[in-house]
Amino acid sequence: MKTQIIAHVIGIEGGFSDHANDPGGATRYGITEQVARAHGYTGEMSRLPAEIAVEIYSKKYWDTLNLDDVLLLSPSIAFELFDSGVNAGVGRAGCWLQDTLNRFNRQARDYEDIPVDGDVGPRTIAALQALINKRGTTGKKIVWRALNCLQGAHYMELPQKFEDFKVGWLSHRVGELPPFIQEGE
Repeated sequence: MKTQIIAHVIGIEGGFSDHANDPGGATRYGITEQVARAHGYTGEMSRLPAEIAVEIYSKKYWDTLNLDDVLLLSPSIAFELFDSGVNAGVGRAGCWLQDTLNRFNRQARDYEDIPVDGDVGPRTIAALQALINKRGTTGKKIVWRALNCLQGAHYMELPQKFEDFKVGWLSHRVGELPPFIQEGE
């Protein structure tokens, strides 16, 4: 499933782009030149191989968000965190999950609040597991929906210079899961 999720996001991101209003500059498969260089790529961005993009996505986004553990609990939540991490930043995506979990724990009666620090570590995974244990498939659905709403709200709050991208982000990233993931898995 990890491979499918990464391939799906690469498909959304598309090929080479160097849009004047994109602060990331030249990108290929959604990987900015700065990120590519930080991971050792020295070639032209327009020729960044897909295999290198997959490696970067795996290390910088998937592993940083501890998504192997999240995936075991909920593919829909893992997908949403990965997509949000790629497009809005891994720290922000991690904070969105932690804040959501804290808001759904019924005043800490179901499980203790966790720090909202963006680090999706053992405490965050345990809180997600506790929510799923308490609420089952409904818990997975509401966490996915909350994260999806936060991602959409983030896009809408971005400054005017991002207007060229908002329609695409909202049409391709917000509101539905890819067909290989069912919301209630």
